[in-house]
Amino acid sequence: MSSPSSPAVGGRKPRRLTISFGTELAVLALPAVLFALLVSGSGPEQAHATDNPTASKLQVLRVCADPNNMPFSNQRQEGFENRIASLIARDLDVPVQYTWWPERRGFVRNTLKARTCDVVMQVPAGYELTEHTAPYYRSTYVFVTRADRHLAIKSFDDPALRHLRIGIHMMGDDYANSPAASALARRGLAGQIVPFMIYGDYSLPDPPAGIIRAVATDSIDVAVAWGPLAGYFAKHSPVRLVLTPITPSSREFAYSMAMGVRHGDSTTRAVLDTELARRRTDIRRILEDYGVPLVERSGR
Repeated sequence: MSSPSSPAVGGRKPRRLTISFGTELAVLALPAVLFALLVSGSGPEQAHATDNPTASKLQVLRVCADPNNMPFSNQRQEGFENRIASLIARDLDVPVQYTWWPERRGFVRNTLKARTCDVVMQVPAGYELTEHTAPYYRSTYVFVTRADRHLAIKSFDDPALRHLRIGIHMMGDDYANSPAASALARRGLAGQIVPFMIYGDYSLPDPPAGIIRAVATDSIDVAVAWGPLAGYFAKHSPVRLVLTPITPSSREFAYSMAMGVRHGDSTTRAVLDTELARRRTDIRRILEDYGVPLVERSGR
């Protein structure tokens, strides 16, 4: 299994990644990219008779995951979700068992709610379709640019954006479902948008990563992307890329992430909460290895 420090595809050595942090933002809305990956289209289910606090210790860690979605997970178990799952399973002395399903509409319904698995390794804190643990990391959307362009974009109010090709992830033909698109449209910048479908071509490796590769190849001037995705692929880019957290006037671009379990499954949630507290430092190290831009509520 390859590690985040391994050379990029094709044998090219990863270039240095620069990350500059501004004021961290509070959560007001579910990120469009994460909504697209996780929404199931049905409400919370009732607790199952066997989901009770007195159940015995977990015998297996059953994880719901995407087989083609780096840096989060893949079928070769190379993502940071895979590494965190393995870390927890080792502590519990149990095996990890995966249910593989593309993370798009219907993911929760076809995995967690179908009871083929018990844990979604990351959901936004407060996500209604699952019960969830305490948050274990917090990240932000970022601007991604080539270092040799010296653009230094920090805000949607930057005048330079009026003359740049701005890549954003979309879920459909309209711009209403993307916080970035809404922020740009409010500033009269809809004409500068270059849309990238969040689902992409699933026959290719890691389809959402196309937006970061487009920055590296100069096909677009700047991308607005979810930090973990941007950080990993920028770290493995053949050219040096700069990530800058977004500092818009509206606070909707930073999110705390937790692990999701079925409603009523207090046993699994309690086990995971204990492990997240115990392994906080190790999990943070894993996230940093993958280039995830981490932010704290204090604004660091």
